[in-house]
Amino acid sequence: MQIALTKKLASAMKKKTVSSGCDVNSIFSWTANWTNTFDGRKEDMIVMVNNVTRFTVLIYGIKWNQFKDIENKMINAIRNTLLAMNLNAEVVDEYMQKAGELEFYSNSDRKLTAWINHQGLDAAFAAGRAENESYGKMKFNDTLGHIVSRRPVNYSFKYEDSFIPADEMVKTLSELSGKPAYKYRAFEIFVTLDLETYKAIRRMIVPANIKFAELHKLMQNVFDWKNCHLHDFKIIDDKTGETVERIVMSEEDLFYDEEAVLEEERELSEYFPKYKHMIYTYDFGDNWEHTIEFVKVIEEHNEDSPYLLEATGQTPPEDVGGVDGFIEFREVMLDQNHPDHAASKSWAGYWSPELSEWRTQPRRVYLYI
Repeated sequence: MQIALTKKLASAMKKKTVSSGCDVNSIFSWTANWTNTFDGRKEDMIVMVNNVTRFTVLIYGIKWNQFKDIENKMINAIRNTLLAMNLNAEVVDEYMQKAGELEFYSNSDRKLTAWINHQGLDAAFAAGRAENESYGKMKFNDTLGHIVSRRPVNYSFKYEDSFIPADEMVKTLSELSGKPAYKYRAFEIFVTLDLETYKAIRRMIVPANIKFAELHKLMQNVFDWKNCHLHDFKIIDDKTGETVERIVMSEEDLFYDEEAVLEEERELSEYFPKYKHMIYTYDFGDNWEHTIEFVKVIEEHNEDSPYLLEATGQTPPEDVGGVDGFIEFREVMLDQNHPDHAASKSWAGYWSPELSEWRTQPRRVYLYI
């Protein structure tokens, strides 16, 4: 494996590099830079971009005095980022084996410099979001790159020339190994938000090992919530209907419920299929209760996920006043002659009573908030 270093990174690593020898057209070649993150934080990051697919690997939390064993950190970050996409472990292992021993070179390619600068900016945003979601507790992370790699690139002049680095990397790895890119355990789940006048339903495939923090993002995405309020999960005993465990979003929540557990520390497979359903509550004021039901196990899922299979029913706007408030609001929105119609429409902004056609379409769901 060949990694071309920027001058700044080579200096920090105390590596003497040469400009020749790096095959920029090889899937095993990368370009790396050491850069600041955001808000003057002490935790900097190393950004590595694949020279063929533009796939990005991000190592967050590298300080100037922490470059000991950096070679292993780079190798592990590439492996961990690929595995974080639920790629077939056999495919990832074969790529790492074929890549060979790690060699460093100096970067002198202007195109690759432009690529890594662009991806570095997106990486800073990704790290910033992750830092905020961890409530300032994230000190190290080497898998955030797959989030950056989900964004389209190469669209400056013609959008039809754009591509998604993660998709290119998956395709290339599959061709390289001759094996399916994906092979992992997944669950099909069925989610219902009962609004009395109708039910908003989402049926999805998710990785069995998805963390509840990621499941929260998924719920926000497919139900078109804005992540403006608190939330929790409750695991329900199928026989008694009682709460088996409450899963919360932050350590602050543990002060009010010492028996709860943190969502970042729990995976869905710890509860499904042992239990058959759980409740995801968003906004403790409006109290939107989503029932998440276990449907089936897919032992060797061979496609990317989370994946939305079915969607029906529009979600209420934020802060509408719970189910009762939504029923009243919806009646006003459906009656153009109602005296409050204009005011309600202005308050609701782009909200419409019907779910848009695009949001009903089966699709891969990207977990951004």
